Amino acid sequence: MQIQVHTDKYVTVSDGLVQHLEEQLESSLSRFSGQIDRVEVHVSDEKAGGPGPSDMRCVMETRPAGKAPLAVTNHAETVGEACTGAVHKLKTLVENRYAKTKDHKGAESIRHLEVVDEPI
Repeated sequence: MQIQVHTDKYVTVSDGLVQHLEEQLESSLSRFSGQIDRVEVHVSDEKAGGPGPSDMRCVMETRPAGKAPLAVTNHAETVGEACTGAVHKLKTLVENRYAKTKDHKGAESIRHLEVVDEPI
Protein backbone atom coordinates (compact mmCIF):
# COMPACT_ATOMS: atom_id res chain seq x y z
CA MET A 1 0.00 0.00 0.00
CA GLN A 2 1.45 3.32 -1.09
CA ILE A 3 0.91 6.40 1.13
CA GLN A 4 1.33 9.93 -0.24
CA VAL A 5 1.20 13.04 1.98
CA HIS A 6 0.49 16.46 0.45
CA THR A 7 0.36 19.83 2.24
CA ASP A 8 -0.49 23.39 1.31
CA LYS A 9 1.99 26.25 1.64
CA TYR A 10 0.75 27.18 5.14
CA VAL A 11 1.38 23.77 6.72
CA THR A 12 4.68 22.06 7.45
CA VAL A 13 4.65 18.40 8.43
CA SER A 14 7.72 16.88 10.08
CA ASP A 15 9.23 13.60 8.91
CA GLY A 16 8.39 12.11 12.32
CA LEU A 17 4.71 12.94 11.90
CA VAL A 18 4.69 11.49 8.38
CA GLN A 19 6.27 8.27 9.67
CA HIS A 20 3.77 8.10 12.57
CA LEU A 21 0.90 8.68 10.14
CA GLU A 22 2.16 5.92 7.83
CA GLU A 23 2.38 3.52 10.79
CA GLN A 24 -1.16 4.40 11.88
CA LEU A 25 -2.55 3.87 8.40
CA GLU A 26 -0.70 0.60 7.84
CA SER A 27 -1.83 -0.85 11.17
CA SER A 28 -5.42 0.39 10.80
CA LEU A 29 -5.83 -0.79 7.21
CA SER A 30 -3.58 -3.87 7.32
CA ARG A 31 -6.60 -6.13 6.92
CA PHE A 32 -7.28 -4.49 3.55
CA SER A 33 -3.68 -4.12 2.33
CA GLY A 34 -4.30 -6.43 -0.61
CA GLN A 35 -7.34 -4.43 -1.72
CA ILE A 36 -6.07 -0.85 -1.28
CA ASP A 37 -3.48 0.36 -3.79
CA ARG A 38 -2.89 3.86 -2.46
CA VAL A 39 -3.86 6.30 0.29
CA GLU A 40 -3.54 10.02 -0.39
CA VAL A 41 -3.39 12.42 2.56
CA HIS A 42 -4.01 16.15 2.04
CA VAL A 43 -3.31 18.47 4.99
CA SER A 44 -4.27 22.14 4.84
CA ASP A 45 -4.91 25.13 7.10
CA GLU A 46 -8.47 26.37 6.66
CA LYS A 47 -7.59 29.76 8.14
CA ALA A 48 -4.60 30.06 5.78
CA GLY A 49 -2.58 32.23 8.12
CA GLY A 50 -5.56 34.38 9.11
CA PRO A 51 -6.39 35.62 12.61
CA GLY A 52 -7.58 33.28 15.34
CA PRO A 53 -6.69 29.71 16.17
CA SER A 54 -5.62 27.51 13.31
CA ASP A 55 -8.13 25.10 11.82
CA MET A 56 -6.32 22.16 10.29
CA ARG A 57 -8.09 19.94 7.80
CA CYS A 58 -6.97 16.45 6.86
CA VAL A 59 -8.54 14.73 3.86
CA MET A 60 -7.71 11.07 3.26
CA GLU A 61 -8.65 9.27 0.09
CA THR A 62 -8.18 5.55 -0.50
CA ARG A 63 -7.83 4.01 -3.92
CA PRO A 64 -9.12 0.45 -3.67
CA ALA A 65 -8.18 -1.73 -6.62
CA GLY A 66 -11.04 -1.82 -9.12
CA LYS A 67 -13.47 0.10 -6.91
CA ALA A 68 -14.54 3.70 -6.44
CA PRO A 69 -12.30 5.88 -4.22
CA LEU A 70 -13.37 6.59 -0.64
CA ALA A 71 -12.63 9.87 1.13
CA VAL A 72 -12.97 11.27 4.66
CA THR A 73 -12.33 14.71 6.15
CA ASN A 74 -11.44 15.69 9.71
CA HIS A 75 -10.91 19.12 11.26
CA ALA A 76 -8.85 19.86 14.39
CA GLU A 77 -6.59 22.49 15.94
CA THR A 78 -3.34 20.63 15.20
CA VAL A 79 -2.10 18.61 12.25
CA GLY A 80 -1.59 15.52 14.41
CA GLU A 81 -5.13 15.60 15.80
CA ALA A 82 -6.62 16.17 12.36
CA CYS A 83 -4.69 13.25 10.86
CA THR A 84 -5.42 10.88 13.76
CA GLY A 85 -9.14 11.63 13.53
CA ALA A 86 -9.08 11.09 9.78
CA VAL A 87 -7.34 7.71 10.21
CA HIS A 88 -10.12 6.55 12.56
CA LYS A 89 -12.82 7.78 10.19
CA LEU A 90 -11.14 6.11 7.21
CA LYS A 91 -10.76 2.80 9.04
CA THR A 92 -14.45 2.84 9.96
CA LEU A 93 -15.52 3.74 6.42
CA VAL A 94 -13.37 1.06 4.77
CA GLU A 95 -14.50 -1.60 7.25
CA ASN A 96 -18.16 -0.72 6.77
CA ARG A 97 -17.85 -0.63 3.00
CA TYR A 98 -15.69 -3.67 2.23
CA ALA A 99 -15.47 -5.94 5.26
CA LYS A 100 -19.02 -7.19 5.00
CA THR A 101 -18.51 -8.43 1.45
CA LYS A 102 -15.68 -10.77 2.37
CA ASP A 103 -15.21 -11.10 6.13
CA HIS A 104 -17.83 -11.31 8.79
CA LYS A 105 -16.66 -10.43 12.31
CA GLY A 106 -13.03 -10.88 11.31
CA ALA A 107 -13.44 -14.36 9.83
CA GLU A 108 -13.95 -15.56 6.31
CA SER A 109 -17.56 -15.73 5.21
CA ILE A 110 -18.99 -19.20 4.72
CA ARG A 111 -20.31 -18.07 1.35
CA HIS A 112 -16.81 -18.24 -0.07
CA LEU A 113 -15.91 -21.71 1.25
CA GLU A 114 -15.88 -24.77 -0.96
CA VAL A 115 -18.76 -27.19 -0.64
CA VAL A 116 -17.51 -30.64 0.23
CA ASP A 117 -19.85 -33.58 -0.19
CA GLU A 118 -18.97 -36.13 2.46
CA PRO A 119 -21.10 -39.07 3.52
CA ILE A 120 -22.62 -38.71 6.95
